[in-house]
Amino acid sequence: MQTIFVMVKCALGEAYSVADAAVQNVEKVSEVYSISGQYDLLMKCYLDDDQDIGHFVNEQIQRLPNVKDTFTMITFKAFS
Repeated sequence: MQTIFVMVKCALGEAYSVADAAVQNVEKVSEVYSISGQYDLLMKCYLDDDQDIGHFVNEQIQRLPNVKDTFTMITFKAFS
């Protein structure tokens, strides 16, 4: 299992609808947070080890209605 974080910039006034669409329609999205700064949302996603990150972001996140831009962070190790 690999964990990625995707920051999402939304169309003005659409952050809540994008967050709802991601939670309801994208199985691999585990959590969505509203954030401040250049991006509106932070999505935590758990992907299978053999799943292509680029294809997932392109086909599942960037194609959600009202998504304008994304920035993906790939994780290596979780410390607890």
